[in-house]
Amino acid sequence: MGFVDLEKQRALTPVPGVTMRTPQGEKMMLSWVEIEEGCEVPLHSHPHEQAGILVSGRMLLQIGNEERELQAGDMYIIPGGTEHRAVALGGPIRAMDVFCPVREDYAEMTRAAK
Repeated sequence: MGFVDLEKQRALTPVPGVTMRTPQGEKMMLSWVEIEEGCEVPLHSHPHEQAGILVSGRMLLQIGNEERELQAGDMYIIPGGTEHRAVALGGPIRAMDVFCPVREDYAEMTRAAK
């Protein structure tokens, strides 16, 4: 794929108040996530490993039974199969996640949105 222009990536809305753009390679997927203040990615799990960095804002992140408030620059790694959720606190947030392997559900959502 080479270089990625986020503005040219199709925006997806998996839940209200959450948008993401998900460029992918052969074996991994990036996910640029924006969550509006007070909105939540509800508790869920998937078999993919997920790692990320909070780029801006404050976010409450629950991984398994542990919950922490993150600030810009904080990173996280979520093992596959582990339940997790995220809530934007005090304003919108932006985060960059990496999934390995590619999340086929997100890839399908992107293809369907074209």
